[in-house]
Amino acid sequence: MKTVIIIPARLESTRLPRKMLLRETGCSLIEHTYRSAKSSRLTQEVIVATDSEEIFTEVESFGGKVVMTDPNHICGTDRVAEVAASLTDTDFIINVQGDEPEICSSAIDKAITTLADDVQTPMSTLATPITEQALLTDPNCVKVVLDERNKALLFSRSQIPFPRNPNDFYYCGDASVSEQGDFVFLQHLGVYGYRREFLLKIPDLKKCPLEQIESLEQLRILYHGHSIKVGLVPSSAPGIDTLEDYQAFVSRTTN
Repeated sequence: MKTVIIIPARLESTRLPRKMLLRETGCSLIEHTYRSAKSSRLTQEVIVATDSEEIFTEVESFGGKVVMTDPNHICGTDRVAEVAASLTDTDFIINVQGDEPEICSSAIDKAITTLADDVQTPMSTLATPITEQALLTDPNCVKVVLDERNKALLFSRSQIPFPRNPNDFYYCGDASVSEQGDFVFLQHLGVYGYRREFLLKIPDLKKCPLEQIESLEQLRILYHGHSIKVGLVPSSAPGIDTLEDYQAFVSRTTN
């Protein structure tokens, strides 16, 4: 089984423009993410997919593989699918966001094994127990609920599930658990695994109201009746969305 990581990377972003090229650590943010992705034991190749000449030049400068894509793509999944279309010898595609410089190899490998171990599932992703109560109402923390087979029932920026009796749940150490000891509140992590043939179909799926309301692409998959298997990992690496996030990353990296 050949597996390729594709990192969609655009220059502009709403909250932190040009973040992919920030380099207060001595390396650009996209280089950090690329090198973290390369540490995966179960992948054979890492490719950056971009529509920016500056990012293209930056990736080439540190010896990474990069492909220019259509500038009219409206989301990262479409950009990943464009590159995947040419990878005819590849079985699995892993989508790692460009602003995840500290993503660990074990998380990427979990997305791969979660997909490989369930031949009926076309797509995988990751989740981790929510460890801070404040995250339950934070719309930037996407929540997910699962069925008994760890397939996603729903993703939302709202608190799901909503506890009618909050006293039934508590935080124990580093996890949110029920009185029975089960994980209850799960944060979705933006790493996706796809069977290549399924990924190529996603750009043709019609957008749904849930996706547009929540601004979550994965809801389109569920809306059209496809399943997403969720692998559980013990913790998450912080992504870079704001200047404060980046400054904290610089501090962790350089101190």
